[in-house]
Amino acid sequence: MSSKLLALLSISLALTASVQARPESYAVWAANSAIARGQGNGLTSAGSPTVSYEHGEFQSGLRLLYERTGNDTYFEYIVQAVDKIVSANGTVGGDYVFNSFALDPIRYEQTGLAKYKTAADTFRRQLDGHPRTAQGQFWHKLRYPNQGWLDGIYMGELFYTQYTATFQPTNQTAWNDIASQFNLMFINTLQNATAPNTTGLLYHGYDFSHVASWADSDRGHSPEVWDRAMGWYSMALVDVLSLLPPSSPSSPAIEQLRGTLLSILHILLPRIRDAAEPETGVWWLVMTEPGRAKNYFESSGSTMFVYALLRAVRLGYIEDVDGSLIAAAKKAYAYIVDNFVVDNGDGTMGWLGTVI
Repeated sequence: MSSKLLALLSISLALTASVQARPESYAVWAANSAIARGQGNGLTSAGSPTVSYEHGEFQSGLRLLYERTGNDTYFEYIVQAVDKIVSANGTVGGDYVFNSFALDPIRYEQTGLAKYKTAADTFRRQLDGHPRTAQGQFWHKLRYPNQGWLDGIYMGELFYTQYTATFQPTNQTAWNDIASQFNLMFINTLQNATAPNTTGLLYHGYDFSHVASWADSDRGHSPEVWDRAMGWYSMALVDVLSLLPPSSPSSPAIEQLRGTLLSILHILLPRIRDAAEPETGVWWLVMTEPGRAKNYFESSGSTMFVYALLRAVRLGYIEDVDGSLIAAAKKAYAYIVDNFVVDNGDGTMGWLGTVI
């Protein structure tokens, strides 16, 4: 074999290895794979600018990964994506609707560019005019009048908290309102001890007006506990706690909010632990119907629970006295990486078991 052919073969093998190599970190692997596919880049599949919670959530994960690794690739990807919907003067374009929140306050803190503050102000004004139930809960969407959904807590209150912490840290009304959003959702969706197949967790949502076909006579709650909705709410608890400023005499409402979130967290996390399927350690899609035909172990909610459990213990929001919270999270994590993670063979990671 000629030296030239050997050289070409060596280069080819090296390139193949570099494409197929995967990072040791699943977080890095997942992020790099999504970036390679152009996910969360501020554009729809048709190439039009879009404001969506899916993009915002991916960018939120990239921000955490950037803070941990210092890899500017992640930060630049976020900026490029946001700039597809935020113009030079801060106008929010694309298909902007209320329930789509970007991370503009964070972008402003890290870049100092006024356009991100202007865009954040636009989102913040939407909260002032967004319709609410008679109790004060934000409607999930305009087309779902008087309905509060667990998902909406993550999509709304993270932005609300970040904006208030960054720009209005002494706004007692805002801090009290954030606490109210969490508390209203909790008291209106918490399963009663006498409910069929009770988990002691939260139903997916509720209709305060009781007119939806699924609304129960008891508080108008939905019929079942859905793992991903419960996952959104549990992640919102730990993430909002991480965004709160330190206690201050000038902002007593911050400490009241912190107490509300910690109280709810201490109730829910042990119940999430106990709701895991014993053999696998992960969670059913419909948590109130374990083993029912067509029910299955769902990957996105299970991953959310692992995140909430580990972050709550690591940041000291809950004491894992007997080690059972960490043990539950580790058991679920092991099942997740063995059964839901897919090596696509081209260096990217795929994912199974997520409800659409």
